[in-house]
Amino acid sequence: MLNVLSIQSHVAYGHVGNAAAVFPLQRLGVEVWPVHTVQFSNHTGYGQWTGRVFDGQAVEEVVDGIADRDVLGRCDAVLSGYLGSADIGHAVVQTVSRVRAANPDAVYCCDPVIGDVGRGVFVRPGIEDLMREVAVPAADLVTPNHYELDLLAGATTRSLESVKDAVAAVQALGPRVVLTTSLDAEDTPADSVDLLASEGGRHHRVRTPKLDVSVNGAGDAIAALFLAHWLETRSSAQALGAAAASVFGLLARTEAAGSREILLVEAQDEFVSPTRTFPVEEV
Repeated sequence: MLNVLSIQSHVAYGHVGNAAAVFPLQRLGVEVWPVHTVQFSNHTGYGQWTGRVFDGQAVEEVVDGIADRDVLGRCDAVLSGYLGSADIGHAVVQTVSRVRAANPDAVYCCDPVIGDVGRGVFVRPGIEDLMREVAVPAADLVTPNHYELDLLAGATTRSLESVKDAVAAVQALGPRVVLTTSLDAEDTPADSVDLLASEGGRHHRVRTPKLDVSVNGAGDAIAALFLAHWLETRSSAQALGAAAASVFGLLARTEAAGSREILLVEAQDEFVSPTRTFPVEEV
C-alpha cells in the first residue's frame, strides 16, 4: 500500500486543498496522512469565511508527531499545494528532507499554486519566489497550470514548441516530471483544453472537451490523482491518461448538477472507473 503525506489547506464545507486531494487518493487505495496548513469553514472564493491559518511551526509539530511513530520510512511521497506563507513553504521542504532521509526512494509532488489566467498572481508576496527558488527545485513532480508554467520558466508561451522549452526550463530547476494543466496553446481548439505530461525528454498530451464549469479544487484533485497513478505506474503518460479521465468525469458531473462545489463524493466512481477516457498522444 502507498502512503502519501499531504500538506495542504483544508475546508470544512466544500472541496479544496486536502478536502479535494485526500478522498480521491483514499478511493484509489492510498493511505493518506493529511497535515493542514489552514482550517477554514469554506474556500475564500465565497468572500466570507472563518477559521485560521497555521504557521510553519504548527506544521512541523504535526510532522514531529508522525515521525515519533517511526513511520516516515514508509512514506512514499509528500504532496503540497497552496502555501499561505513563506514559513509554511520552508516547513514543507524541511518535511521532504526528513522523509527522504528516512526513505531515499520517496518523492515530492509540488503543485506550485501561484496564479491563473484572468486572475494573475493571487498568492502573498514572496510565495512566487519561494516556489521558484525553494519548493520547485526540491520537487520530483510539479503540476503547474499554463500560467504558472510561464511564471516559473520566465517565458510567455503560445506554440507547443515554446511550451516544451518552458517545461525544459522548469525541469532544469530540479523536477523530472512536469504536468501542465489548463494548457491553451496555439493549436488547442477553442472548445477544448489540453494537459501535457513531460518526463525524460518526452511529452504526452491529452485533449478533453472544455466544460462550462468554474469551481475550486479541481487542480488539487488532479495533482493528487496524477501523483497516485505515477507512483503506481512510474509512467507520466499512463498517469496523465488516468488522471485526466477522472477529473473530466468529476467536472462533467459537477457541470450537469450546476454545483458550485466539485461533487467529489457523489462522483467518486470516476476515480476508479472513469465514464469516459481520452487518447494519450506523444507530441
